[in-house]
Amino acid sequence: MIRFDAVSKKYPNGTTAVDGVTVELAEGAITILVGPSGCGKTTTLRMINRMVEPTAGTVSLRGRDIREVDAPELRRGIGYVIQHAGLFPHRTVLDNIATVPLLLGWGKKKARARAAELLELVGLPAEMAKRYPNQLSGGQQQRVGVARALGADPPVLLMDEPFSAVDPIVRAELQTEFARLQKELHKTIVFVTHDIDEAIRLGDRIAVFREGGRLAQFDTPERLLADPADDFVAGFVGQDRGIRRLSFVQAGGLPLREGPVLPVTSPVTEARALDEPWVLVVDDARRPLGWTPVADLPGSGTLADAALVPLGHTFNLVGDSARAALDSALLSPARLAVGVDADGAVVGVADAYELTAGAAPANPTDAAGSPVAADSTGGDR
Repeated sequence: MIRFDAVSKKYPNGTTAVDGVTVELAEGAITILVGPSGCGKTTTLRMINRMVEPTAGTVSLRGRDIREVDAPELRRGIGYVIQHAGLFPHRTVLDNIATVPLLLGWGKKKARARAAELLELVGLPAEMAKRYPNQLSGGQQQRVGVARALGADPPVLLMDEPFSAVDPIVRAELQTEFARLQKELHKTIVFVTHDIDEAIRLGDRIAVFREGGRLAQFDTPERLLADPADDFVAGFVGQDRGIRRLSFVQAGGLPLREGPVLPVTSPVTEARALDEPWVLVVDDARRPLGWTPVADLPGSGTLADAALVPLGHTFNLVGDSARAALDSALLSPARLAVGVDADGAVVGVADAYELTAGAAPANPTDAAGSPVAADSTGGDR
């Protein structure tokens, strides 16, 4: 879809922003560009829509050199989202979203109808259409920015640190919404971020740049974590990359045991007989109610008489990852993760050691079963 062939960008003062990058970005996928400040990731992004012109090499879109396309025409076919949304302050939300369709001559009625559809698509209520950007929160402005970029249904979407200016809670919400949108729209997305967790969560492929604008590694998130190309990449993805890899292991395959789990109607004596420091109390549908420390149990009666401690949180065997399960264990007062099924019923428990031992991801393999990892140009090495 988008191909860089030996692309470089050097400025008259001698600064090399991008140095000999050759890489192909897949159609319908999210490619994340990451790296330290000044490594050329934003310059690389901006060369796709000719906001920056390369000094050497070729950038092509669907096999055509982008220099053969008039720059304004090229940009109208490429959505662009930046930090702080970059909305026009004197235009309403609806007219901001309708900007590109109007430039393309759609007509006001058709453009505004499209804008109203996109407002709903990005999860904003219709009543916001008449508001102005300064009447929106930061997260709402970013959603409008995404909607505007999608105005004319472009096949390519460029996103430059789109969620970095909002607080962590809103950022997580925007990431979730963005992932949902991509499942529906299947755009070719190039996304710049400095946040490796964001890259791993959202990216189909990740391009890691080093200082000097050189591409250090181009790989899937899992391979990047499993087999960093060198010490620079390993340091950039972080020393906790083993824990991050657990995000790619499905919780459904984790080893669970019955553990100290009893119905709320069980006698206190039965809980003591388990010889465990904690007991997980469940209702008649095996939904967890809370943990109770055995040492604090009343002298008689049932577990309905026991003081319960909040779970922390459970993890779902359908949809959650081994990382979520490990988090459940670490936050549990009993240091045991509680796995539940789709109905919320307890399937079993496991401690952190059991989870990590049973969730160690295998090295990526090719069709013949041999270990592989992609090199900086996207091929196998």
